[in-house]
Amino acid sequence: MASSKEYLEYILEQLSCLEEISYRQMMGEFIIYYRGKIAGGIYDDRFLVKSVESARRLMPDSSFEIPYDGAKEMLLVDNVDSREFLTELFKAMYDELPVPRTKDK
Repeated sequence: MASSKEYLEYILEQLSCLEEISYRQMMGEFIIYYRGKIAGGIYDDRFLVKSVESARRLMPDSSFEIPYDGAKEMLLVDNVDSREFLTELFKAMYDELPVPRTKDK
């Protein structure tokens, strides 16, 4: 099942306090970037983030979810209605997120 554009727009609005939030659509789902790094995504209208230490600390009761077959587990963000929480989460996660790979030409 593909994610809805409406859910993406809601999540982007909730993240609007942060600078440099962007997204990319991929196979009916949406990858969310924060300051150029992949922070998470929207999969089947679920907001999932990378399982980094700071995210696990801020969401100790969050469940691990598989975004799609063959993918690594990610953390389900239950508290999508709190802009303050999402801002804190993304800022805390940033330093732990992997640096994007550069494509060799």
